[in-house]
Amino acid sequence: MNINHVIAEELNVKEWQVDAAVKLIDEGNTIPFIARYRKPVTGELNDEQLRDLDERLKYLRNLEEKKQTVIASIEEQEKMTPELMKKIEEAKTIVAVDDIYRPYRPKRKTRATEAKAKGLEPLANIFILQMSSKTSEEEAKDYINEEKGVDNVESAIKGAQDIIAEMVSDNAEFRNAIRNTVMKHGEIVSKAKNEEEKTPYENYYDYLESVSKIPGHRILAINRGEKEKVLNVKIEMPDENIIKVLEKAIITRQSNFTNVLKEAIEDGYTRLIKPAIEREVRNTLTEKAEDGAITVFGQNLKQLLMQPPITGRCVLGWDPAFRTGCKLAVVNETGKVLYTTVIFPTAPQNKVEESKKIVLDIINKYNVSLISLGNGTASRESEAVIVDIIKECKSKVEYIIVNEAGASVYSASKLATEEFPNFDVGQRSAASMARRLQDPLAELVKIEPKAIGVGQYQHDMNQKKLSETLSNVVEDCVNNVGVDLNTASAPLLEYVSGINKTLAKNIVEYRENNGQFASRKELLKVSKLGPKAFEQCAGFLRIREGKEPLDYTSVHPESYASAKKLLKKYGFTTKDIVSGDVKLSKEVKDLKNVAEEIGTDEITLKDMIAEIEKPGRDPRDEMPKPVLKSDVLDFDDLKEGMELRGTVRNVIDFGAFVDIGVHQDGLVHISEMSDKFIKHPLDVVSVGDVVKVRVLSVDKERKRIQLSMKDL
Repeated sequence: MNINHVIAEELNVKEWQVDAAVKLIDEGNTIPFIARYRKPVTGELNDEQLRDLDERLKYLRNLEEKKQTVIASIEEQEKMTPELMKKIEEAKTIVAVDDIYRPYRPKRKTRATEAKAKGLEPLANIFILQMSSKTSEEEAKDYINEEKGVDNVESAIKGAQDIIAEMVSDNAEFRNAIRNTVMKHGEIVSKAKNEEEKTPYENYYDYLESVSKIPGHRILAINRGEKEKVLNVKIEMPDENIIKVLEKAIITRQSNFTNVLKEAIEDGYTRLIKPAIEREVRNTLTEKAEDGAITVFGQNLKQLLMQPPITGRCVLGWDPAFRTGCKLAVVNETGKVLYTTVIFPTAPQNKVEESKKIVLDIINKYNVSLISLGNGTASRESEAVIVDIIKECKSKVEYIIVNEAGASVYSASKLATEEFPNFDVGQRSAASMARRLQDPLAELVKIEPKAIGVGQYQHDMNQKKLSETLSNVVEDCVNNVGVDLNTASAPLLEYVSGINKTLAKNIVEYRENNGQFASRKELLKVSKLGPKAFEQCAGFLRIREGKEPLDYTSVHPESYASAKKLLKKYGFTTKDIVSGDVKLSKEVKDLKNVAEEIGTDEITLKDMIAEIEKPGRDPRDEMPKPVLKSDVLDFDDLKEGMELRGTVRNVIDFGAFVDIGVHQDGLVHISEMSDKFIKHPLDVVSVGDVVKVRVLSVDKERKRIQLSMKDL
């Protein structure tokens, strides 16, 4: 198989682009590095295309490896034929190779292997050939052998049927046809183990849906119901039709063996093929559902991480609670924690006036202009207090409710203990609430991605695949934004291209021992950070006010000489970069000639101009800004028909959850998103989007809000 050719066709790109990308990957270059700094080599393949390419490359290489193993095993058995070799070489999937290999795989003890050991394979072959004029009993007489355990005609026929049943089961073409039939015409059926029991799975207590049409979120829900021993689940197959097709393929003429063959075929299907195909189909459905859910989770996570930071404001982080009190942390414009305390405005203490006075003093003393309130327990009660405080406050103060998913995971982590050794978990959580507003990306990378809470059924999925996908998303976001080398935490540095856990720790250690980095070149003094790692990471790390102004841009050090020639050609120096006075896009008319003159290529030159004109450019600035509030909306205030603005908190297969400021996110079902047909909610909204919604219904008892985005 020409792997690169296959990938080029699948991704709809040129084969030379795939050749170049594969070469770069094999040389140890990271996807973010290739996407950003090797555009001319790959023909500008972006990070998404490169991720897909890398995934397919791994799969197809594993497929080739599997084929070689199978070929070696069959050749060792001296059973290889040109026809079989062709089938293996043409197989497109690992499942197809497994199907072909099934008859040749060394088997554990089965009814068929026992029958073969008793010398009954020739009898089975006679039945399959259907050429003899004798009856099955007459043929079987010759195979009675008491020493081998074949005591009579019946046991000889039964043994031969076991061999035929396994032969039917091992046939790759049969299995593939049956698998396809079940995927097209099968039905997934779920029943309650106890119909009286109240559970979240009541919709699936007596449920049937076509295998070909069932959406991923329903598969995952049914799987979870089965795992929790609430549901019995099975795949209904068109058994009669399948058996008829098998009989037609095997029984080629009228003979005395027709009934014997029919019994063997039915046994092979019901005992061997059907349970295996049911497992395979359910695995396929689950895998597809997981892949879809992981993709949605990844896109949600990307939107969450890429939310614009709220810079230049002193923030009061507020971690609400009842009995243990609300933990507060004042965090200055640079993310430094200035002060922490605990107040008790909620039950059982209800020290509202005392708490308000403490918070007003904090606002005045530290010039707080924004309160970041976690959405956990006692959030609603805390919000009412915050609104009263804002009304009494002389300066302008706003607040925002932030999703505190993962905050408890972070505050109890080893990392949080190292970061805030003298704080308890509540104080750490309050500091995290504030920092999530100031720089969502820098703060959220400290939490395991799947704990951030923007997915569905994440705990039921293939954890390795989920972790890999989400890590890739975080890596792409971090490298897209760039990282301040002198302020970045070790967890943030870990996601930078070319930097692993050890190097991240060594960079922070070097910074603590030697002071701030003055230039990117200084990275080469960090323990274990060699030329290859430097090449991969340097362009993504920024230095403000360093020795080399180009270090504040994403221009790679390998292009510094060209960048300086460019600046000189148009009468600028590198010092002009910092002031933001360099304007080159209108000056550079002929990209091709200028690129040749300064020793680079057109693509790199275009990127270079954009970076030099806007040093420290943050792509998150283009994202929708979060909604800041100064008043409260209560659940009881909601009325049908009310129009509101809200922030999309989570997108799932069947809709989106929108925060409208009442501590209970409302659901916009996919059918209420647009008058036009949409395949997936992500076609319309993303996490962090600010949207207009209309209240359709409010269920106060179940705390459910139905919203619509239509006609707004």
